[in-house]
Amino acid sequence: MTMPTQTVIPQLRMTDAVRSLQFYVDGLGFTVDWEHRFEPGYPLFAQLSRDSGAGRQLIFLTQHRGDCEVGGAVYFVVPDARATLAAFEARGIWPTNPLEATPWGSWEFLLTDPDGNRLRFASDQVSDAVEHRGQGGVQ
Repeated sequence: MTMPTQTVIPQLRMTDAVRSLQFYVDGLGFTVDWEHRFEPGYPLFAQLSRDSGAGRQLIFLTQHRGDCEVGGAVYFVVPDARATLAAFEARGIWPTNPLEATPWGSWEFLLTDPDGNRLRFASDQVSDAVEHRGQGGVQ
């Protein structure tokens, strides 16, 4: 499986900005790059980013009802899904679906954000096996 470089920015709907930003920043290690409101009290639109170890990953979170619906999905490619999951669990974020090997050659797990958006994190089985060889991981 060839891991692509991100060239688009997915946009996810949030209904409670405080709750969503806490999940993404405190739980998943994203940084808020910028926030925009047309006026105080108006819906929030924000760009968040995180360093995946293989590059910068960006997402937009929006409270604007016309931008998108809740229940979206994003597929994040990371160098090591096992280590990414361990880091999330250390921050109190638990997977909706556990880490598993896929028939298409990746390790993947699924998280669900507070609004029901699905966040799948994946890494290549081959590169992941090499990284964990001799470390009590995949043999």
